[in-house]
Amino acid sequence: MRNRYYDLLRCLAIVRVVVYHVTGWAFLTLAFPAMSVMFALAGALMASSLDRWGPAAVGRRLRRLLPSLWLVALLFVPAMLLTGLAPSWRLVFWVLPLADPPANSWGALTLSVVWYLRDYLWFVAVSPLARWLFRRWPVPTLLAPYLLLGVVEFGYPEAPGLLRDFGLYYGAWLLGFAQHDGLLRRMSRRLLLAVAVPVGAVGLAWTLSHQGPRGYDLNDVPLGNALWSVAFVLLVFGFAPSAVAPVDRWAPLRRAVTVLNARALTVYLWHMPFVIAVNELLSGLGLAHSSALGLATRLAAVAVLVAVAVALFGWVEDVAARRPPCLLPGGTVRAPAGGATAAVRREPARGTPAGEPAGLSSTGR
Repeated sequence: MRNRYYDLLRCLAIVRVVVYHVTGWAFLTLAFPAMSVMFALAGALMASSLDRWGPAAVGRRLRRLLPSLWLVALLFVPAMLLTGLAPSWRLVFWVLPLADPPANSWGALTLSVVWYLRDYLWFVAVSPLARWLFRRWPVPTLLAPYLLLGVVEFGYPEAPGLLRDFGLYYGAWLLGFAQHDGLLRRMSRRLLLAVAVPVGAVGLAWTLSHQGPRGYDLNDVPLGNALWSVAFVLLVFGFAPSAVAPVDRWAPLRRAVTVLNARALTVYLWHMPFVIAVNELLSGLGLAHSSALGLATRLAAVAVLVAVAVALFGWVEDVAARRPPCLLPGGTVRAPAGGATAAVRREPARGTPAGEPAGLSSTGR
């Protein structure tokens, strides 16, 4: 049975990422730290898969993750090779993103979100070991990524991006483990607040005292990002409602949440090329990015283009999940039953990976 609260959180996270990349509004990163929420949801899903399938869950997760990337690579890599990207063995990372795949000047920004798939792949790969450790020593295992981030921030600032991301995001992934195991639900609300409020306050204070080039943007302040995100994830998990009936009670919202969950990876991978293209086009037409009309036009144009991409390429996520391909999930199909017709709602199988793609180091997450 699907957890519609998780579906709603994933939907909000995807929308927040797209709106942030269109508008550049730094306050959105504080209002809703979408990447940490998505990694936390993915961690809860991975814990469930490991409990059910064991180490075979790694292959199942990657099977769902990689085909959408392969489609993007099939379309964009030849274009980059024709416009200045030098052939090299590192192109293999477009097949298995163990490291950042190579890109040319325009591709580096357009496809920057692929960092998420790189991190997701590694997080999945180490999860069997992390699950074993978490079951035996949950608190030390949960604290380990944040200790790693402290070492990176204060003693190894030139650390590879992947190592920094382990410190920044794997703690959220492990909070997903804790949520799946019921540890957060068993905490009293008083204890939950006693942990979340001071951690969040320290994260907020650190962020406000370390303003980056984009203002108070969490993406520029890893330590503040990690601490603020811990508090946020603890609260949205620990205070999770038992049901979110309005999501399914209002048909348009139900359909939107269903579609965005079943097509999260498609939206994530394709929105950034459209953001770049629309910005270039409207800037060339003299429509200022900061004006209300400019922002509204950009949001509308990106939304339409993403919807087109979902219609054209979203079926890849169905194939990867071994579901019957469909144009848009959550619709109804008519099936004869003993001479009568019965409406059957087509819902995606539980476990569609959420995500925000990789390579956002220059654009934010």
